[in-house]
Amino acid sequence: MAQDLKNKVVLITGASTGIGAAAARAFAAHGSKVVVHYNASKEAADKVAREVRAAGGEALLVGGDVTKSANVKRIVAEALAGFGRIDVLVNNAGGLVQRTRIEDYSEDFLHRVLDLNVIQVAMFMHEVVPTMRKQGGGNIINVSSIAARHGGGGGAIVYAGAKGFISTATKGWAKELVGDKIRVNAVSPGVITTPFHERYSTAEQLKAMQATIPMNRLGTAEECAGTFIYLASEAMSSYVTGQVIEVNGGQYMP
Repeated sequence: MAQDLKNKVVLITGASTGIGAAAARAFAAHGSKVVVHYNASKEAADKVAREVRAAGGEALLVGGDVTKSANVKRIVAEALAGFGRIDVLVNNAGGLVQRTRIEDYSEDFLHRVLDLNVIQVAMFMHEVVPTMRKQGGGNIINVSSIAARHGGGGGAIVYAGAKGFISTATKGWAKELVGDKIRVNAVSPGVITTPFHERYSTAEQLKAMQATIPMNRLGTAEECAGTFIYLASEAMSSYVTGQVIEVNGGQYMP
């Protein structure tokens, strides 16, 4: 039990399914107050909120499309109105948008990928960091991807590049904010069985990915959740900042 996470306020973007939902449940088990953000999946988010409360945490539901900067500002404002502070920000929201070959790129497609995976993360940083500075510190955990390490699979190159930005920016943000007692790290999942791959990967593609994993299996969202707890806990990781922690069954070993 990470006792120092009890009553901490944790804002998780994209918390209705997959890794975000697993992280929400994990923080709840440690007594945290969780802001469960969702976009289209309100029913799933309601279920996560119930699970958070059942596990011993408090939950606040906040909806909105994070690619709209006005929504980012509102989401943060609602979190502060509900719980009074934000101790941990988990920038989990993101997505592939669609698998697209180079010859099929359009300006609209490029903007959609970057808006969802880069711009909104930077805007959450912009909105939350001043609050953390006023509080005297905080913790930010970004979500990157193994795609940032190897360039992405078929049609996922722009997504991989966007996640590469997250990994690189995490290090820069860590250096900029270290004097404010704000630690910034990232979790980099490998091939995890979530709605992401249900939407974008075929059974054949997943089988090919599994063959490259030393553990010879795909990971689960719950197997990522403990890394968020570790990074958020001062008792466990107070000397850790600017790191990108790989959770991938040995598929990539830096």
